[in-house]
Amino acid sequence: MRCSGMAFGQQSGPPASSRQVKELLSLLEQAGYGGFREARGPLGFTQRQGLGKFTQDEAAELIERLAEREGEPVPAAEPAEVPAAPRTKQSRAAARRVKEARLESILGQTPARLLAVELERRGWILIPPEDQTTPEPPSR
Repeated sequence: MRCSGMAFGQQSGPPASSRQVKELLSLLEQAGYGGFREARGPLGFTQRQGLGKFTQDEAAELIERLAEREGEPVPAAEPAEVPAAPRTKQSRAAARRVKEARLESILGQTPARLLAVELERRGWILIPPEDQTTPEPPSR
């Protein structure tokens, strides 16, 4: 009996180019991940993809997804790559600062009413400024 199919761990197409891998890593870092391994769980990468081994089609699809959602969380589903060198404390701190600055920018553009409703949903007790009213609770 002969099995027709791929061997375990094999890719289902030609490997991604080094340009695609570099672009993916750059986009993941912009999304706040330290590399492909760090993004593996949140983005739903397979073990193979978490090691930076993915096909051209997988890489192209992931690049498209990440480019569409620049500055937003990326939903799970695609491939990945391993960072070239281990992250240092300094580079982790820099990545954290970049991520915090991006989130601060997003929060600065969010209406105060939505922020207040979300904080109250999480159990916070808020006192609005004198010139504003209490936010309406979310409809359920």
